[in-house]
Amino acid sequence: MAIPDWPESERPREKLLKNGATNLSDAELLAIFLRTGIKGKSAVDLARELLKHFDGLTGLFAANQVIFCQVPGMGPAKYAQLQAVLEMARRALEEKLKTGDTMSSPESVRDYLRLSLEGKKHEIFIGIFLDSQNRTIAAEELFNGTLTQTSVYPREVVKRALHHNAAAIIFAHNHPSGVAEPSQADEILTHSLKQALALVDVKVLDHFIIGGGTAMSFAERGLI
Repeated sequence: MAIPDWPESERPREKLLKNGATNLSDAELLAIFLRTGIKGKSAVDLARELLKHFDGLTGLFAANQVIFCQVPGMGPAKYAQLQAVLEMARRALEEKLKTGDTMSSPESVRDYLRLSLEGKKHEIFIGIFLDSQNRTIAAEELFNGTLTQTSVYPREVVKRALHHNAAAIIFAHNHPSGVAEPSQADEILTHSLKQALALVDVKVLDHFIIGGGTAMSFAERGLI
């Protein structure tokens, strides 16, 4: 049965307008984005198949164009729309970080980092540069690497901190394995960065590891 033939209370769009987006399932939200299904399948049916195929929203968002377009009913136009939505969400979160004390909104930082790093197939190392009031100056991808490691050079990080005249910095990187636990190498690197930046009076406030839908904080673990 096509969605327009469903009872109004069960249609995703009407449910969202009446009850708010938070009350919809992942499949219902995705169905609103898809707008239409394919022959023999409603938009909700297609959304459920996509979520199963990609093992959830995280996998769907991380899929590249070739893999995404291999799914029946998907194509370059839908891929472009999805990427545009994700980028707008990321930019909105970045704007939010720049409007006030970044450290007073830890969930916004986590949301931004998860959206930027979750599901990436190789390691990416990000720095969020802050002023003396903990307001975000800039967020930059500093280094990227392979499936299992990234080479990070403290000297280059110090240069970027001085370029932005930053007073503090938050680091983050992803674990493509999906396990958001710090390795010994992660702890050694964080200590090295903290020491190098202390020489130019830049504080390291936190280091997040993103993976498996979570964002592990070094500060919360007492590792900073």
